[in-house]
Amino acid sequence: MASSSVTSTHGFYSSWTKKENKKFEEALAFFDEDTPDRFEKVARAVGGGKTAEEARRLYELLVRDVRKIEAGQVQIPLYKNAGCNGRGYADQQR
Repeated sequence: MASSSVTSTHGFYSSWTKKENKKFEEALAFFDEDTPDRFEKVARAVGGGKTAEEARRLYELLVRDVRKIEAGQVQIPLYKNAGCNGRGYADQQR
């Protein structure tokens, strides 16, 4: 059951283009939590036929993911970039 949930979530994420995601992030920053009809306004700002419910769902999934990351429940991937330690910056001597 968990795998179908993961597949469903991944499919939902992938239905948003990079451009839509960028507009979504900008709209969330512009329309804060106190904005009436926030997700209707976010969806309009994103365009592409996205609905308020889709905007709300993406927001809730992102909040859930951030909470998991902050709680240490998600392993951060190790990237093989020369000179980087997997977190996007070079290791420094301490």
